Amino acid sequence: MKYDEMFNKVRNLEFDTEMSVCKSHDTELYLLRPSVLSKRFSTYNVKKNFQIWLRTVARNFRPNHLRVFIDLNLRVRSRPDLKEKMLVAFDDIFYGKDPNEVIQGLKKEKFEHFLNPIEIIANLSQLFIIEQAYSYNKESNFDPPTLFYQGWIRQVLDDIKEIDNLCMSISRGQPAAAKYTSKENKKSNKFQAKLRPLWYIEA
Repeated sequence: MKYDEMFNKVRNLEFDTEMSVCKSHDTELYLLRPSVLSKRFSTYNVKKNFQIWLRTVARNFRPNHLRVFIDLNLRVRSRPDLKEKMLVAFDDIFYGKDPNEVIQGLKKEKFEHFLNPIEIIANLSQLFIIEQAYSYNKESNFDPPTLFYQGWIRQVLDDIKEIDNLCMSISRGQPAAAKYTSKENKKSNKFQAKLRPLWYIEA
């Protein structure tokens, strides 16, 4: 579903209730809003906190942002010819379109390497964007703050460096290269109101 609709579903999710978001093969992506937070997350606003889970045959676990970045990096390495198609699709998710619609063409493509089905990764990416928009309460150098995440989506697809080095930079909280965010960042002196698709790819 589109960003606004999913955002409202997240915001209105009742405590201790699961909500299935996407199922593909043996994997299910779902949400949970716990009424009691662990000590580790005791400073979080319980009303804005929600958890993102993956359920597989083997186990349930909470994925993090690196799962999306690693998956996309593996895909573009195996199919560099689809780089721009993937960039457009995940930008469209960032701009609010329905993940299930924008990846229809990609579902027909064959990738030798990936972590999860593309529809799981696409919906997971939308949820991480919503999580940052809804739950993040610190001052950001980006406006919108979700551009920090999207900058890395763009970089892991466009600038194919070694994935361990990319993950190290991401884990340390470093922003993506400015070329992927500056013209969309309202806090940047390079901000532009109207941009063409894939504006960050130099000719």
